[in-house]
Amino acid sequence: MPERIGFIGLGIMGWPMAENLVQAGYDLTVHNRTKKKAEEFAKNTGAGLAQSPKEVANNSDVVITMLPDSPDVRQVVEGEEGVLEGIREGSLLIDMSTISPVVTRELASEVRKKGASMLDAPVSGGDVGAKEGTLSIMVGGEQEDFERARPLFEVMGRTITHVGPSGAGQVVKAANQIVVALSIEAVSEALVLGSRGGVAPEKILDVLSGGLAGNRVMEVKREKFLSHAFEPGFRAELHHKDLGIALAAGREYGVALPVTALVDQMLLSMKKKGWGGEDHSALLRVIEDLSSDGTTE
Repeated sequence: MPERIGFIGLGIMGWPMAENLVQAGYDLTVHNRTKKKAEEFAKNTGAGLAQSPKEVANNSDVVITMLPDSPDVRQVVEGEEGVLEGIREGSLLIDMSTISPVVTRELASEVRKKGASMLDAPVSGGDVGAKEGTLSIMVGGEQEDFERARPLFEVMGRTITHVGPSGAGQVVKAANQIVVALSIEAVSEALVLGSRGGVAPEKILDVLSGGLAGNRVMEVKREKFLSHAFEPGFRAELHHKDLGIALAAGREYGVALPVTALVDQMLLSMKKKGWGGEDHSALLRVIEDLSSDGTTE
């Protein structure tokens, strides 16, 4: 019998990920802290609707969580009417959120006490990758649990890698978020410099994309850079949270992350300016703001 799947967290990323699982034929039960969104998903897809994380766990062999931050995952897993109250021996919890590796290992320990297993499987690829089922998924946990979950991962992602024991997926995700943030910042500097020098931004991206400087950021975020329409695929405030996780890991492991710290402060300034809800590619606005002479046309 195919395993019954529970999905908790129907945000920008979670909704299309869960939708892809339904379309692949999985029996899905969903829950969202904003009840209306879960009701809408169930109505649109035919998925089952649960009133609590505990009910999701009761009705599922595998529970997937996709939530904003460590406290959110803790609450859903350990809180009242949480996953731990409903999870059964032999069940599998897959947390696809981006959270602290330390919190991940603590939660995995609590899950094991229930006779169940946990994988940390954060993703990269943004809302586009979530919709297209082409996410990069980096997985920490036992190899046996990874193989059990592989068919689910193959529905949601294209690059699926078991990177090590519990918490390892979150460590790799922290590294990923460093590279993405620094790439966005570098492209932003290049665009502002080139534009001030009289070169059309689209020409800058065309040229850079064809050489050694080419990167996925310029491909995925191209239209946002050019249009300055920064509707979020991944909110800047969440990327700020992720760099905080990376910096904490750097402190724990004794690794210097000087440029990461600088971009972390840029993302903080976006929050202070009210831009935290915009896409992380709106880092471009920070560079433009820093380069402004204060005059208006």
